[in-house]
Amino acid sequence: MEWEDSPSHVCRGGDKRALTFCCPPVKPCPIIYALEDAKLTPQDYIRIKEKFADKTRLGHGEGTCFGSLVWCCKPSKPCPLRDMVMRRIDMTEDEYMRLKKQLSEELVGMSPSSVKESVKALSETFNVDEEEANQVLQECGNDLKTAIKVLRMKNLEL
Repeated sequence: MEWEDSPSHVCRGGDKRALTFCCPPVKPCPIIYALEDAKLTPQDYIRIKEKFADKTRLGHGEGTCFGSLVWCCKPSKPCPLRDMVMRRIDMTEDEYMRLKKQLSEELVGMSPSSVKESVKALSETFNVDEEEANQVLQECGNDLKTAIKVLRMKNLEL
């Protein structure tokens, strides 16, 4: 699976990263507390998700509950509507989860500890100082896989 440590749904006790799997805040539910924890207003939450839908394949979803995969839950929760759309657009669970992880990072950011761990791993793996590793990671939007590719290419140039 593309997102190994993905959280449980917010309604099942998941942390704020699980906002990526929530629908719009249209009824009283635990999303309200997760939004407070993430320091997001309901309006900001909706805006971020809609903007992400516009620029990714999570924007597909005619026939789902809210018209876009951006509002859909984890694949571990059965949903024939989400699954039908994913089949129709030929989207794998790995792609879906990769996009949901990116959306989560846009909603709540990466935790400082995971950024620090990534910088340390890049520095040690590619024998660069942590400052350079951090710069590359930031330039890649905190996407570790992209940062690895960039540093590999830099090593090939040497």
